[in-house]
Amino acid sequence: RRLSRRPAITLLDVFQLHARRRPHQPLLRFQDEIYTYEDMDRRSNRAAWALSRRLGLQSGCTVAVFLPNEPTYLWTWLALAKLGCPMACLNCNVRGRALRHALEAAQATLVLASPGERGTMGL
Repeated sequence: RRLSRRPAITLLDVFQLHARRRPHQPLLRFQDEIYTYEDMDRRSNRAAWALSRRLGLQSGCTVAVFLPNEPTYLWTWLALAKLGCPMACLNCNVRGRALRHALEAAQATLVLASPGERGTMGL
């Protein structure tokens, strides 16, 4: 029944519901850090603000995300969802022709990568 609702309930909707109802509940543990729903909501709001105000990102713009598996990935995904920007997830272990193909297929307006990926994308 939930899948047939119009408009559909998204993962962002579910996240925001949990963030309102239980902001101090842990959502993510990464190494020695624990992030609550409130932490992730706040960080994703800051990221959304920076992406829209500083980079001019608008709803509907596809963004390729080339980040390692860490908390930044999650709040970046939430930020893009809040802005209405589709996210093309790129495997951060892919290089060369496979990466070039993924980028071309994504037709992204912007590529977000961690500082450690600078110059190592193998394009």
